[in-house]
Amino acid sequence: MVLTSNVIDNEILTDTGTTLPSTLSSLSSSVSGQMVPSRVVRTPSVLPASTQTPYFTVTGKVLITQIVGEVTTVFDGTVNSLKLIANPTVGADVDLCTALVVTSDAAGTMYSLTGTFANAMIASTSGAFEAQANPIVVAAGSIDLDATATDATGATKWTLLYIPLESGAGITAA
Repeated sequence: MVLTSNVIDNEILTDTGTTLPSTLSSLSSSVSGQMVPSRVVRTPSVLPASTQTPYFTVTGKVLITQIVGEVTTVFDGTVNSLKLIANPTVGADVDLCTALVVTSDAAGTMYSLTGTFANAMIASTSGAFEAQANPIVVAAGSIDLDATATDATGATKWTLLYIPLESGAGITAA
């Protein structure tokens, strides 16, 4: 890190390395008056065994603009369905989509949401899909993946894009 000093009105001003990084951070979240979503990646892991498992931890209120899952290891053929659930610290769980059957999905299959709670999670094997049409507001708590069966081999990686709606809000991989 390079520290710089300037002399203004016979006072020496020194950047201690905290002002510039925080200024750059605030600038990176706003471009041309539009908020740029932050990205969180959950590393590949085997599907949860017949249970609802926290995949992301939410602090404060956030606007989720996109959630993308990707199969990294082929599923073993066990009949299984997946859905994402908002599990707030205060209040009741909300399904972010209806369940999608993923029994024998191959590596490279991608999952996404429409942003309409009544719609099923979408699977794409073509390498492309439409972006999430409707952003989703969630409160503090977690975003969970629910699997209906135990898949011994199937693994997924998840990426989430969000915009904080209040000071201190954010999302981390669980």
